[in-house]
Amino acid sequence: MIDEVQKIVISLPAHAEYVDIVRLNLYGVASKMGFSYEEIEDMKVAVSEACNNSVLYAYKDRAGMMEVVFEVQNDALSITVKDEGESFESWGERSALHDKDLSDAQIGGLGFYLMQALMDDVSVVNEAGKGTKVVMTRRLVKSEEKV
Repeated sequence: MIDEVQKIVISLPAHAEYVDIVRLNLYGVASKMGFSYEEIEDMKVAVSEACNNSVLYAYKDRAGMMEVVFEVQNDALSITVKDEGESFESWGERSALHDKDLSDAQIGGLGFYLMQALMDDVSVVNEAGKGTKVVMTRRLVKSEEKV
């Protein structure tokens, strides 16, 4: 049996004041799925970091949009944050933080580390001239499976 993936798509301006809208929608979707309060708070931090990267780096001083897609599955929630601004070049360097001391991190360079720490899977796709897409997944562990 193939489970249907339900998608919720939000398109909004890449401005800091709209990140709360994404967080509120995440709360609604994740709580309906059965995630705990702590799991939802972790996901809210991760999605905020992804959105903030679009807000701060993608469009510089010009207006732009970001798209957030929630993909609801029976056992997982995937969140995609996509923009069409400038690609963020140093994602690969930041993922190597696990081998370094935190004091070696660049200023503002902990967002990707946080996303990796708080979500089960994180991938970043930079397409030249087409922006950046961050895909984060958190698996739902049923209460009887939690140890």
